[in-house]
Amino acid sequence: MRDAVIAALPADIAVMVAAVADWRVASASGNKIKKQPGEAPPPLLLTENPDILKTVGHHAKRPKLVVGFAAETQNVAENGRSKLERKGADYIVANDVSPHTGIMGGDRNTVKVIGKSGDEDWPEMDKQAVAERLGKLIASHFS
Repeated sequence: MRDAVIAALPADIAVMVAAVADWRVASASGNKIKKQPGEAPPPLLLTENPDILKTVGHHAKRPKLVVGFAAETQNVAENGRSKLERKGADYIVANDVSPHTGIMGGDRNTVKVIGKSGDEDWPEMDKQAVAERLGKLIASHFS
């Protein structure tokens, strides 16, 4: 996916909404790993996937506007602000996806839009309304 995104540059806007897994199996077995009586399961070793948002945010052909997302379960504002800076984004749309929020798989969302010049707490709204409001924010960046 990273290669396809880089191939699409340059671009005016990058809205990085796809959540590629942070981790993948370090080395996949070519065969089924069979259970052995009395043996513990083999360790599952993970390695980090490429960070596509960070790659785009710091790329030589960086888009004029980079928007990323942060699904958090704690310290939403602090983690979102840290992500904004590390990834080279202009905005991070952060939300609390803890199980009690019902956001994952639900129809509604409450987001905090974190920008270089400040944060906005958006009220709870359906996800379509979040997308429309984000579209208006992006358009205002270019007007």
